[in-house]
Amino acid sequence: MSASMTREQATWFAETFTRLVDNVGTVVLGKDDVIRLAFTAMLSEGHLLLEDAPGTGKTQLAKSMAATVQGTNHRIQFTPDLLPSDVTGVTVYDQKTQTFEFHKGPIFASIVLADEINRASPKTQSALLEVMEEGRVTVDGTPYEVGRPFMVIATQNPIEQAGTYRLPEAQLDRFLMKTSIGYPGREQTVRILAGASNRNASAGVQPVITTSAIAEMIDLAATVHVDEAVLDYVAQLAEHTRDSKDTRLGVSVRGAMSLMRAVKVWAAAKGRAFVLPDDVKELAQSIWAHRIVIDPEAEFSGVTGDRVIDRAIADVAAPQDRQNAA
Repeated sequence: MSASMTREQATWFAETFTRLVDNVGTVVLGKDDVIRLAFTAMLSEGHLLLEDAPGTGKTQLAKSMAATVQGTNHRIQFTPDLLPSDVTGVTVYDQKTQTFEFHKGPIFASIVLADEINRASPKTQSALLEVMEEGRVTVDGTPYEVGRPFMVIATQNPIEQAGTYRLPEAQLDRFLMKTSIGYPGREQTVRILAGASNRNASAGVQPVITTSAIAEMIDLAATVHVDEAVLDYVAQLAEHTRDSKDTRLGVSVRGAMSLMRAVKVWAAAKGRAFVLPDDVKELAQSIWAHRIVIDPEAEFSGVTGDRVIDRAIADVAAPQDRQNAA
């Protein structure tokens, strides 16, 4: 699509996005903000990294999102002895036909939950991240497309836990967003406990939209208008994180491009056919904080990626909102 999104298309996009979030919200209670981020990642063709303790509803999130878009869902439990072929698939020789057949691995699904990704060896982590970047698996020189939509929701144990392999910064950069679900509030916990006898609540989730319609939404979001002043604002923010005395590594150009893809979806989800600086401010931490490497001395003083971004937003003047941008 080359034409910009129309107001009617923006309204339809926002209504559909709300229905998607509300549908998953019937299972993942009280976490609409995380669900909105997850669908924003999906419609930006990005991937989500969740750093959470066990038992916070990560599997339910992945299963209910897949059911909502009539997609498939696989869960991969990462362990130190997991091999790359256990993720991507393997070529097997068929004696009857005397040919080699490719048996697809669990990575071939609409939504893949990569559980405890930092327990796997770096080699296996790399195999997963390569599929995330390329959108296809290459085995014995033959490429196999994973299809659309394709989204990895990877979970990571808090770093303090033993027996983990920390994801390198270059691989963290492959994730569009990093956030956490966290524990529900007391009211939501009571509701969850009341339905504890239903161990598979996500099985009752009804589809809202087809995977082909999701692909259309992805293409439609790409047509949201971004004013040059907003592009310049994002570039200045990224430069500010790189120039900060507290960072060893700031936001890369890829990080800035990732933010641009996501803010287009965020704007469309609010019924707008154009991006505002506020969209950038709202998503900057979720998309940029995990990409920033803090200087050890500054980290010891309590500086975090979120604080570096907050300082950049405070120091860089936002362009005047252009309500008539579209």
